[in-house]
Amino acid sequence: MRKLVNFSFLFMILGVASGLFYREFTKINGFPEGQWTQLSVVHTHLLILGFIMLLVVLLLEKAFELSKYRKLFAWFMGTYNAGVVLTAGMQLTHGIMTVLGVESSAMISGIAGLGHMSIAAGMVLLFVMLRRAVGTRTGSVQTAGTTEK
Repeated sequence: MRKLVNFSFLFMILGVASGLFYREFTKINGFPEGQWTQLSVVHTHLLILGFIMLLVVLLLEKAFELSKYRKLFAWFMGTYNAGVVLTAGMQLTHGIMTVLGVESSAMISGIAGLGHMSIAAGMVLLFVMLRRAVGTRTGSVQTAGTTEK
């Protein structure tokens, strides 16, 4: 659980810092206000996919002990976090190039696509763990002193 808290905190710091970077970098370079660049969504991706998502996984860990599936959990953490970092890194790169007026290449989009695929694979691993964890429950729920099947 500590690893989830630490990664979530790291993504929160990176998300806030990337928002600050976006604002200051565009000002310093005289980028027209209101003109779109991928820099404007890096902080949102880091905050939602990193910070918030890992807090949700922390709650799921607390409820279902997902980390008992050690290999799957390790694969999830590595795959998912690498995908978030890769995606945000390519958004940052593309955004900086846009602000500086440098032509982007299809390679950047391709690498960002790999990041998105890695995030998707991480989410599949999360659901595999969830299904296993839910399947190991007794199948009964206690409500108001009665047992429901």
